[in-house]
Amino acid sequence: MKPHAPRVTGALVFTTATAAALIVAVTAGGAGAVPAAPSPQAAPGGVTYREAGRFTTAGKPRDLLLHPESKNLYVGSDDLADTADVNEGGLYVLDPADGSVRSTVTRIPGPTGTLGRRAVTRIGAALPGDGVVFGYPLRGIGTARNGDETAAGAWVAGATVTDIGPGTGPGTALVAQGPVLAEVDLATAALRRSLTLEGGDSFAVDAARKTVWFTDFANRCLYKVDTERLAVVATVELPAGEGFGGFTEVDPQTGAVWVGLDNSVVVYAATGTRLGALSGKDLPRAARFDSATGQAFVVWQDAGDPSLPGSDNDGTLTVHRSADLTELVRPVVLPGNQVQLGVASLAVQPGAEVVLVSSPAQGTITRLERFVPPAPSPDPSSHPSPSPDPSASAPSPGSSAGTPTGPGPATSPAASPAPAGSTAAPGAVVGDTGGQPPAAGPAPAPAPHGSLASTGTTVLSLAGTAAALTLAGWALIRFRAGRPGRTGPG
Repeated sequence: MKPHAPRVTGALVFTTATAAALIVAVTAGGAGAVPAAPSPQAAPGGVTYREAGRFTTAGKPRDLLLHPESKNLYVGSDDLADTADVNEGGLYVLDPADGSVRSTVTRIPGPTGTLGRRAVTRIGAALPGDGVVFGYPLRGIGTARNGDETAAGAWVAGATVTDIGPGTGPGTALVAQGPVLAEVDLATAALRRSLTLEGGDSFAVDAARKTVWFTDFANRCLYKVDTERLAVVATVELPAGEGFGGFTEVDPQTGAVWVGLDNSVVVYAATGTRLGALSGKDLPRAARFDSATGQAFVVWQDAGDPSLPGSDNDGTLTVHRSADLTELVRPVVLPGNQVQLGVASLAVQPGAEVVLVSSPAQGTITRLERFVPPAPSPDPSSHPSPSPDPSASAPSPGSSAGTPTGPGPATSPAASPAPAGSTAAPGAVVGDTGGQPPAAGPAPAPAPHGSLASTGTTVLSLAGTAAALTLAGWALIRFRAGRPGRTGPG
């Protein structure tokens, strides 16, 4: 090797290493400046339901059912006390959009078969295609569809019917006659089989799991009945208390049973294990579930007694994630909905965009529509503008970026999940006036694509510089190698 080679090679190594170090340093610095991927944006606060209509076309509503196939709203109704010249009792079929009457069933059989206008107090089940099974005082069970003026019906032998639900097979219904659970024929009301319990008068059917949950509020017990054998397979102890029971409903998706009790709702899994409870200042009187969104809806009625603390004559609708009882929506005030003149009912449109709530005291059905406020705009003064991304295309005119879309459930940031076995207590919010929407959180961090573009440009520039230095070094080697006789520094 020629004597000058080590020195020239050293210069080349230094030049190349310096350029490489610059590239590595800038690349590392750029990587450190890129923020972590932002978390998915939470749904905007203040999600609630707004009144979109109030129907007064169905007398004194006692029970509601939104038919899953025909989409007709069936209303079991009683006579209003302040309309002495008209009897509004019967079964109404309404358009759920505007409350207009599609038909009214006014001729219902009495105990001897005599037809007459009678109150319909309970709707037990939907019939295939359209129509419902309903109960009427004192022991009547009937069926009717949209367009019928006369219902088919018969009277059950024995004690007063206190509840009604779907039977275990076609052409049957389950009825409670106080503590007796019986399955009867729909057409004739003939008894097929029965079970006598220690107490109770109401129940809920879980058809998917072939179970009936029979509630004995007086003895604070919940009986799990196997419908195949019509036998009690488990007994669940309800919390102690002195108030009246409100409702018993089963979530068809999970099999959990929800029991309205005093000022709370106690929830048990399909196995009978307690999952938690909701509490409030009003009385829980009805619940429904939406399988499409996994949500539970509860109507809380005011006691209607001004002498009681907290009584304001207003009820409330609350919405919860049925899996863990988390409150998902700002509570909705139901003005004047109190329990003195009757228990409220409700129906939920699949997808939960629309909820219908009855108020027997007012003779009304309120249509509530889900409202999602727009996401707040970020404050430009609190966050620097990100570097523009040359590769990003401009949004088309009229685009709706940042606006929530789709019917999926939105979670209020104020709500926190309650683990299984815990008690979720909305307390201050249940029955409240709804308050103001929660304050918006900090605006999301700018997207990292601008920083990455800037860093990439710098890296490419330095890579070009390094390549130029490397070529210059090799040229120096060739130049010095071509000059003979050089043995020292020149």
